[in-house]
Amino acid sequence: MEDAAETIGIRELRQHASRYVEKVKQGQRIAVTERGELVDYLEPVHGPRTTYQRMVAAGQVRPANGGLSQLLASREPLPALPGERMLSEVLQEMRDEERY
Repeated sequence: MEDAAETIGIRELRQHASRYVEKVKQGQRIAVTERGELVDYLEPVHGPRTTYQRMVAAGQVRPANGGLSQLLASREPLPALPGERMLSEVLQEMRDEERY
């Protein structure tokens, strides 16, 4: 079954239709099966426009919950290999040479 984040049977859909309609309104795509075989998809009429939005709606990607600056601030620089200089030192040296 393609890229649906959730799969439900027809009986489940009949019993809880409003629950699944609400999920579709929120942008989720749901695969509907009958006796284990895919028969259709429930998906928003005005679906996601970008590939990223489609992947989020399909449950293939989770939106980030923090900024890049938070990620970078929490990471320690990697240590240099034995006998090697730190990459930050090499980069600074390259920048200094290019300035003038």
